[in-house]
Amino acid sequence: MMPLPPASGAAPANLGSIQVKTTGELVPVTEVTLGAGDSIYFEHHILLWMDPTVQLTAKVLKGAARRIMAGLPVIVTEAHGPGRIAFSRDGPGQIIFRPMQPGQPLLVREHQFLFATSGVGYSYFRVKGLANLMFGHSGMWVDSFDGTGLVALHGHGNVFERVLQPGEQIIVEPGAWLYRDASVQMSLVSLGLKSGLLAGSTIYLNQFVGPGRLALQSMSLNLPSAE
Repeated sequence: MMPLPPASGAAPANLGSIQVKTTGELVPVTEVTLGAGDSIYFEHHILLWMDPTVQLTAKVLKGAARRIMAGLPVIVTEAHGPGRIAFSRDGPGQIIFRPMQPGQPLLVREHQFLFATSGVGYSYFRVKGLANLMFGHSGMWVDSFDGTGLVALHGHGNVFERVLQPGEQIIVEPGAWLYRDASVQMSLVSLGLKSGLLAGSTIYLNQFVGPGRLALQSMSLNLPSAE
């Protein structure tokens, strides 16, 4: 398991004239400097502060009716430069930046998206399976990002990345995964406990099969299962 470095400093996350800097160790804050003509989008409640020169507009996401039924945001906020804008998820964790290339989707656990540059498409899909209808709750929905640009994510606790080889498997506590490549397959597995005080009980875990990247977070917050 490869620990990802803390997302501090601007250099690893710069994209063209957009400069990014993350500070703070317990509850990190990410500051984005936008040039004229630059724009990023984000969920409005994570905005911390911004320069008066930054202009905000609403960005309507595709599939609005389906998103309303899913309890997902229909509109995100788009910030236009020039100027600086800062975000925080109001929780302990680590900010991770993922450069994006067309045709290489990144699948992310919902509510852990921080911001993305405007060249990155933002969609979602519903998790299938009866077990997830019973145990999935909000975990039935997974965010999907694709395109060219940069995606910033907030991981709970520390974030570790593992690169799975073709056919390689790992079983993970359902709330512990943060993102995965679309090539990594995920399913729900049930394990029956055969001895001890909880004998006869069943626990539900996620199984991932490579190839591709899988990121785990050390603070799962008892998030629900997903398939």
